Amino acid sequence: MGAAAAFVGLPPAAIATAEAEVSEEERTGGAATVHATGRNAFSFPAANLPDAERTRFVIGNSFFRRNWVQAPASTKARDGLGPLFNARSCGGCHVQDGRGQPPDFTRGLSEQPVALLMRLSVPGQGPHGGPVDEPTYGGQFQNFAVQGVPPEGRVDIRHTTVRGRFADGTPYELLKPEYRLSRLAHGPLAKGTMLGPRIAPQVIGVGLLELIPVAEIERNAREQAAAPGPIKGRVNRVWDAPSQQVLIGRFGWKANAATLAHQTGAAFRDDIGITSAAFPEEGCTPAQKACAAAPRGAQGKAPEIDDKTFRDVVFYQATVAPPARRDARDAQVLKGQQLFRQAQCATCHRPSYTTAGELFPPLSEQVTSRALTGQAIHPYTDLLLHDMGEGLADGRPDFLAGGRDWKTPPLWGIGLIPEVNGHQRLLHDGRARGVLEAILWHDGEARDAREAVLRMDKAEREALVRFVNSL
Repeated sequence: MGAAAAFVGLPPAAIATAEAEVSEEERTGGAATVHATGRNAFSFPAANLPDAERTRFVIGNSFFRRNWVQAPASTKARDGLGPLFNARSCGGCHVQDGRGQPPDFTRGLSEQPVALLMRLSVPGQGPHGGPVDEPTYGGQFQNFAVQGVPPEGRVDIRHTTVRGRFADGTPYELLKPEYRLSRLAHGPLAKGTMLGPRIAPQVIGVGLLELIPVAEIERNAREQAAAPGPIKGRVNRVWDAPSQQVLIGRFGWKANAATLAHQTGAAFRDDIGITSAAFPEEGCTPAQKACAAAPRGAQGKAPEIDDKTFRDVVFYQATVAPPARRDARDAQVLKGQQLFRQAQCATCHRPSYTTAGELFPPLSEQVTSRALTGQAIHPYTDLLLHDMGEGLADGRPDFLAGGRDWKTPPLWGIGLIPEVNGHQRLLHDGRARGVLEAILWHDGEARDAREAVLRMDKAEREALVRFVNSL
């Protein structure tokens, strides 16, 4: 559809303004945006990345995608898998740099999750204010292990059906997952153990999110606090292991990681069993004797991933580009954008920012690129925590995040997940089978937005979903 048809009925000046806004929003990552669809849409470097840095992007990509192997091995640069792990590579969870999904319920309970992991903690606070690990199984449940080490157990998933109706009488069904850990290798979990399911999100644009000025995130919280209504987002303040300081959280489903370096180091250790400078210890607890006795990678030296390789992997993630919007001038998409604003979705899913003009300490050219600075971006997130109600609650605190709190996820690229990963399982544990189901799980601070969507007729719901999928 042409621009004239999309903006029919508007005066010429308004058409020019609307066209300019749409043109800018199509470039989701500013000059870093790539125009890509299909299976590889989430796997391109920032469009403005200098040639000298593209080689580094390729090197980081190779260590992100390829499997690590059990030590000792002839492949010295890639040994050290485990002893306990959830996946053999970063790309094992983030397939094609995209989004994970829970096991197919139709296959029963035999398939073990890879891209869906379980965080564990017991009541209390750690030395930096974070969660306290479960004493026998640690902070993350690992259902795979190297030869000679028992996996910690199995993750069993069942679901119940939640039914409801839109105001026009159209019925809907939601899947509510129920999680249980079974075949525990070292006895029962500690009393009061809390489980937190986490699905692997897409990697696109994370380096741009890291460059959103702190002042803008704090501004989001101030403006929401001052405005009428229930939406009162809060920052999470978390311990950042690489810089050894408390910073505002940006990454993770509860904003429990402040930097990509921390997020990546924690994932290497907890998901794959690979130690790094900031996370030098394996995740074996005192009860896990075989885990503690297993051979280490890098010829028994710590860390198992050297600093240069680790920084290359972080650099790779930081410079993966967000793809451009599709069909931004389509009349149905524009109608959906209007409905998105009317339902107050844009309060939490803030559309736009300009990244910082300079790299922040502790950031440097070691882990990101100056090509990402000073960019007008459109991620649709406020990076704040919100109480999303009891239906989504995992009951597990994480620094300042409570058991009902979740960080607003960015929406860019959401409509390309089916092309990249063959599904569109959304929310923190992948329970939602598409955009509309994700909205219907909203509650707490987002209850009014959900109620607005429940009142929409079929054409309006389709327009809203079409808009979100265009981002």
